[in-house]
Amino acid sequence: MDKITRLVSEKGVVIFSKSSCCLCYAVIILFQELGVNPVVCEIDQDPEGREMEKALTRLGCNAPVPAVFIAGKLVGSTNEVMSLHLSGSLIPLLKPYQ
Repeated sequence: MDKITRLVSEKGVVIFSKSSCCLCYAVIILFQELGVNPVVCEIDQDPEGREMEKALTRLGCNAPVPAVFIAGKLVGSTNEVMSLHLSGSLIPLLKPYQ
């Protein structure tokens, strides 16, 4: 939990991902296409990955990955990110990080 808290408080846009997750890849590519270079934490490559996955679930993530944080706040997973994007609400959130 400390690692998650530290990362999301220090970095503007953080995506917790798994290297084999196609939805994670889609969200990362979306952010890059929007001019944002998120910090990507591949939890399946991290020795503390299992604990991080549990912590993300405790923080309110429906699915453990992708877990997207913007400005220290949990945005959610793929559904929430895509809903924000389609409604036009994602770009204003990302503006400070473009």
